[in-house]
Amino acid sequence: MARALDVKLWRDGLVDACKHGEEAHARALVLQPGPRKARALLEGMLEDPDALARQAAAFGLGELGGAASARRLEQQLALEEAREDYDGASVVEAIIHALGRLEEASSRATLVRKLRRLAPGPAALSEVNPLARALWRRRHPELLPVVREALEQLALSVLNSLHGLVLLLEKSPEELRAWAQDVSVPVEHKTEVLTVLEEEVPDAWSPTLPTFISVAHSLIDTAMSQDGEAAYYCERLFSLLLLHGEHLLPLLPDEARSELRVVTRELVAATSLNCSSRAAALLQHVGHPEDALFIEAHRPAEPILARVFDDAARALRGLQKG
Repeated sequence: MARALDVKLWRDGLVDACKHGEEAHARALVLQPGPRKARALLEGMLEDPDALARQAAAFGLGELGGAASARRLEQQLALEEAREDYDGASVVEAIIHALGRLEEASSRATLVRKLRRLAPGPAALSEVNPLARALWRRRHPELLPVVREALEQLALSVLNSLHGLVLLLEKSPEELRAWAQDVSVPVEHKTEVLTVLEEEVPDAWSPTLPTFISVAHSLIDTAMSQDGEAAYYCERLFSLLLLHGEHLLPLLPDEARSELRVVTRELVAATSLNCSSRAAALLQHVGHPEDALFIEAHRPAEPILARVFDDAARALRGLQKG
């Protein structure tokens, strides 16, 4: 006889998993009660005053999928926008993320309507990046003029993913490689593309990665000494490869993998701690056992970052024992 679901335990577990980014665990919890029961529980959580519960509910409905989820998420999006507070904004981001993962065409239409509702200003920028990433997942040639129009109307003057989305929508993978190789293109624009690709690197775009790695190689000297655009570009590249490493790293040609080892080994010593810690984390996947000593030599004092370096060095030493 099946054990009755402990709803409170299930709900608390889902909220905690979503809060800590444990998507695989959260996904398993969503499926546990069965689709009908899960939908009823999740829709009830959307009425919870706790924003974390509403964020978890949005994630869960996105995982269940279907037209009913798309409609309910659109309704909740309007309710959260009307709150005009920090909690509402945090749930809006979760809903946008969920809509980006739904297969229903209506979810793309909802995202486009959200894009058109944005007004210029600081608040718009906080919503632009999640929207751009969600629209990349729901990409379609018809999106390009809509996104271009929004980019012009918003007149965003700082780094933003919407510009990266335009570039990805308008260029083929071959054109993107040539664009990334062009030294006259500002590094900030190349970073914008990487932030969107963090959401998803389709198979057709994976051959562009060696070019982006070569760009990082050309930026090593600047990225080493300055906590600026060059370091941030390398940080975003490393983050992308760490997020999708299991899929992407085996696809890299040997030459690109060797070049990536050089880049990460050098930037372990970068001034930017964000850049150096991600370099260390990635080096454990592309490095050699002898790189462990180099990682340890540049271990930071800050305990959390130091643990990243320790784990990387330990993993590389494990290669030697294997």
